Amino acid sequence: MLLGASAAISFITGIHFIAATFLLPLGVAAYTFVGGIKATFLTDYFHTFTILIICCYFSIKAFTVPEIGSPGQLFELVQAASKQNPVSGNQGGSLLTMTSKGGIQFGIIHICANFGLVIMDTSFFIKAFAASPRSVVPGYVIGGIAYFAIPWGLGTLMSSVVLGLEGNPIFPTYPRRMSATELNSGLVLPYAALMIAGKGGAAAVLLITFMAVTSTLSAQVIAVSSIISFDIYRTYIKKAATDADVIRWSHYGVLFFAFFAAAFSTILYYCGISLGWTLYMLGVITCPGIFPTAFTILWRRQSKAAAIVSPVLGMATGLAVWLGSAYSFFGEVTVASTGEVLPCLYGTVAAALSPIPYTVIITLLKPQNFDWADLAAQRLAFEKLDENLTTTVESRTVDAEAEHAGVNRQELKRWGRIAAFWAVATFFGHWVLWPLPMYASHYIFGRLFYSAWLVIAIIWLWGTLLVAGFYPIVDGGYQQTVAVYRAWRSGAKPPKAGTRQEDPSLTPTSVVSATNVEKIHVSGKEAT
Repeated sequence: MLLGASAAISFITGIHFIAATFLLPLGVAAYTFVGGIKATFLTDYFHTFTILIICCYFSIKAFTVPEIGSPGQLFELVQAASKQNPVSGNQGGSLLTMTSKGGIQFGIIHICANFGLVIMDTSFFIKAFAASPRSVVPGYVIGGIAYFAIPWGLGTLMSSVVLGLEGNPIFPTYPRRMSATELNSGLVLPYAALMIAGKGGAAAVLLITFMAVTSTLSAQVIAVSSIISFDIYRTYIKKAATDADVIRWSHYGVLFFAFFAAAFSTILYYCGISLGWTLYMLGVITCPGIFPTAFTILWRRQSKAAAIVSPVLGMATGLAVWLGSAYSFFGEVTVASTGEVLPCLYGTVAAALSPIPYTVIITLLKPQNFDWADLAAQRLAFEKLDENLTTTVESRTVDAEAEHAGVNRQELKRWGRIAAFWAVATFFGHWVLWPLPMYASHYIFGRLFYSAWLVIAIIWLWGTLLVAGFYPIVDGGYQQTVAVYRAWRSGAKPPKAGTRQEDPSLTPTSVVSATNVEKIHVSGKEAT
């Protein structure tokens, strides 16, 4: 994301790419250093709300452009572009079809890579550990369904604008078409915004780019600092470390990752690596841990050796297939050949599926037969800092802490079943029941169908604005307002920094320290 954001900001403002690459993580590190995970909660909400307002603005403003006018007129423009520049592998060479060989190949890569990313990237689920199941499951389900409007609605509209007006004098690169470099750098949205709203559109894209990348980087910074402070420092370097020690090392982690992300993106830039290249090959890196991680949670027989070794073997397999396919298809292993669709597709699928036989074979040689009841005997130590930075410890069993938070096993199982149902339903709805029949039908959109498609997508986008922007206020803001009002009426004073609040809305696995660094204990492991 940092690569694409820096490219967009460099195009809009004229700032050098490397300057943008270092300035973005610097700002993120500043507020994450001070605010911790609470900063990510607050900024994520306001950033998302602002981004959706701008997206909805574009969805209306686009049709005020005289060259566009209406969904039907936009259809005519895209249809003309299809005839002028037919797409190889698409039904009839049309841009207005779901029967696209390249499209379904990208879909497979995207599904596998992002599935691996969600499972393996700590930043995706660290916030889930910081809330109760009754909040997490509905939030993730509603958020997942609502989010789909952004790539579908905004992606369809803005790409149609660019394709339809690429041969028009108002296009930023007229008379030439967009180059492969510009496409791979993610400049479709900035170009469309310039045509729709001029300099104001460019400023809006700059704002949403900044907000999107800072929210993402903030979550990444929190995740990495957690791994460094808890999983490395406190686990292997200083097991008796106090909260003050852990907080200090989490701050080191924030600074380290900010500079590392900027430096690594700079290396990729000078090596000729673009946003498109990283998106295509991402699955080779993220997919090997999918099934070993799932088996760790769902299969008690999986051994420790299988959980550790099989992802490594899976990544080695994925890399070998990826590079071997690039050489087989194109006769060389270069940035260009390794960024093509087929090598990335084969490498991603191999990286995702090969760990299954690896982990099964290693486990069957020496199964561990883990007893899940052992988790109930775990004693979780919650440490906090007094005003004089003296560390005190409060220990409770998992069951006692669960009872304290009002969470029991039956409730956890209930929400687990609901989450599993929606996971399966979402997968089949978004991947099987909708796109595959349209792929097999060889259907090319007509004017009426395209107009309905686009209008429904825009309505979904506006619904996402209502859900993400106002539902949290209705759902939780009212309760918090009432709680503050009651506390004020009763004369209650706010707690001092460093004291623990007995809030039943917190999960049994999370507390917040005086500096807002949140320590999560899951099955005896910790993360911030």
